[in-house]
Amino acid sequence: MADKLRTQQELERLQAKYIGTGHPDTTSWEWKTNIHRDTYASIVGHPPLLSYMALAQNEPVAKIRAQLIRKMLQPVGPPPPREGEEPMVITRQNED
Repeated sequence: MADKLRTQQELERLQAKYIGTGHPDTTSWEWKTNIHRDTYASIVGHPPLLSYMALAQNEPVAKIRAQLIRKMLQPVGPPPPREGEEPMVITRQNED
């Protein structure tokens, strides 16, 4: 029983410390957004992986980095509307 309580306390501590770990009220949209942002940040933060993606897409590294950073704004689309609110839409500029 003490192990279960200790495990629950550790989970709550981690959820308070790290944003992406979620909590009982985390929506599917929030979870997907965190996963996508973590992935994009990891790719941008690891130069060999960024170079690999640039090579695979036959684009300059700087352009791929800019695209990934831009995608971090709304990686899975606009948030779902809450009750009594109108949906918010952010338009993207041309990605040449």
